[in-house]
Amino acid sequence: MSDEETIEKEEPKKKTPAKKDTTKKPETQQSQIIYIGKKDTISYVLVAVTILNKSDMCSIQARGRQISKAVDIAEITRRKFLQDMIEVDDVIIGSEEIQSDEEGIPPKTVSTIDIILKRI
Repeated sequence: MSDEETIEKEEPKKKTPAKKDTTKKPETQQSQIIYIGKKDTISYVLVAVTILNKSDMCSIQARGRQISKAVDIAEITRRKFLQDMIEVDDVIIGSEEIQSDEEGIPPKTVSTIDIILKRI
């Protein structure tokens, strides 16, 4: 073999395993969040029941016109589906400013609610 014909062998690259996040919270402290939108109320109730069967807490969040639906979902879940099993742990109300896409229009203020259901 001449110098020109020398073939260099590349060593195969070793894959290093990705670092795993070991700072997980215990499942009892995690709160699953349900964002209320345009689906039927019963759909969200079933999601809340499913979450509360697996976890100790569930958070129902809504803003604007969907606030009344969030309250309905919390009450239906608490009174009809999981009687004497859950309670309303906390209700947090607030407001957010939503910027407009168009220039010159001031931001709108939208009310928000966060209802936290907790297993007894």
